[in-house]
Amino acid sequence: MKAIVVNAFGGPEVLRLDDVTPGRPEAGQALVQVMAAGVNFMDTGIRRGLGQANPLPLTPGVEGAGIVVAVGPGVTEVSAGDRVAWQYVPGSYAELVVAPVNQLVPLPDDISFETAAGLMMQGLTASNLVFQVHAIQKDDLAFIHAAAGGVGLMLTQMVKLLGGKVIGRVSHADKVDAVLAAGADYVVIGRAGDIARQVERLVGEQAANVVYDGTGAEGFDESIRLLDYFGTLALYGPFMDPIAPIDIFAMPRSIKLTYPSVMHHVRSREALLTHARQLFTWVRTGRLNVSIGQRYSLAEAQQAHRDIESRRSTGKLIILPQ
Repeated sequence: MKAIVVNAFGGPEVLRLDDVTPGRPEAGQALVQVMAAGVNFMDTGIRRGLGQANPLPLTPGVEGAGIVVAVGPGVTEVSAGDRVAWQYVPGSYAELVVAPVNQLVPLPDDISFETAAGLMMQGLTASNLVFQVHAIQKDDLAFIHAAAGGVGLMLTQMVKLLGGKVIGRVSHADKVDAVLAAGADYVVIGRAGDIARQVERLVGEQAANVVYDGTGAEGFDESIRLLDYFGTLALYGPFMDPIAPIDIFAMPRSIKLTYPSVMHHVRSREALLTHARQLFTWVRTGRLNVSIGQRYSLAEAQQAHRDIESRRSTGKLIILPQ
């Protein structure tokens, strides 16, 4: 089979298309034909060897959707021919992947593989942020950094579904329309340190009940400034610009600061199925839209990583291995 292989950590150029022998599913596993794989910032960190580096060689990608080809001994949760989706199965930049069945979610026939691959990781991340990290209440004001990205567009839609108001920040004017289409009440343009005055002109002295920030150090100080008393700063994702150590005694007001993991949101199969079904229901009823920004072949994986790291992309980037 064809797969992207990383033999040395580094830039996008280390992503190489190669022939690889597919694995065989063992007990608790299934072999899945990957029809679409999501591109995430997590993948770029794995490629660069950040955090807890994975052993080399490796195949990046953790999110996707496809068709079960075979199952291991004793597996009853899925069968050959089933349509499935997943938010965390390492090795998803490939034509085939061996997946733990407890990570596979049945995919309804009326949701495409591309939509599912654009929904699972970022949809569940947003679900965690609006339900558990800060339970959005009617008329809550949410400020969303990088609002035109995959998570940002999901967050914008979900906050509005739950009755909140949204101010989205984008880096360039050509991203404004996408954020407004997702339901944002206001959009500000510029780097994080330049937008406090824009926000004040829009909403006066009203402060945000929650700030969702996946930018890291770039947005941190401004996020603190934008928050109301006892507001929540929800940091998420692998930061390209890490935050310096925080002096909690230097905080200007009482706030809640959190860096939640989506894996804790779906730490049981029951929770994974429940939250995934909610996402599928919203998509099927037209209440949640998955915006696909760009599609790539496996051979174009390097370009996919260049595009997501440029922060000029809008919506979800996906790889189509077939």
